[in-house]
Amino acid sequence: MEPELKNESLLDESCCSSLNIRKSHHSEKSKKNLVSRLNRIEGQVRGIKGLIERDTYCDDVITQISATQAALNSVAKLLLEAHMKECVVDRIQEGDLEVLDEVLVTIQKLMKK
Repeated sequence: MEPELKNESLLDESCCSSLNIRKSHHSEKSKKNLVSRLNRIEGQVRGIKGLIERDTYCDDVITQISATQAALNSVAKLLLEAHMKECVVDRIQEGDLEVLDEVLVTIQKLMKK
């Protein structure tokens, strides 16, 4: 299990849209880091499936599920941080205050988890 990294500047390029086309613009380094994290998470999910197939004690499976959820939350936090620092700031500077409602909805979705 990977520890959560504090203040990591994972996404160092703008992830904003232009001309109403919503698309991310992350550096190759950032994409590689995200994909690497997601590959590890994918492996964790396959491991959980194997635990269930082998009738592993439920508490142990739940512990692995919790670790996997934490890893996904870490990826989401990094993406949200980059989005707020780049996309949201840029859109506010352009006078687009609707982005604030969008961010609030996104945060509410994350907090439900």
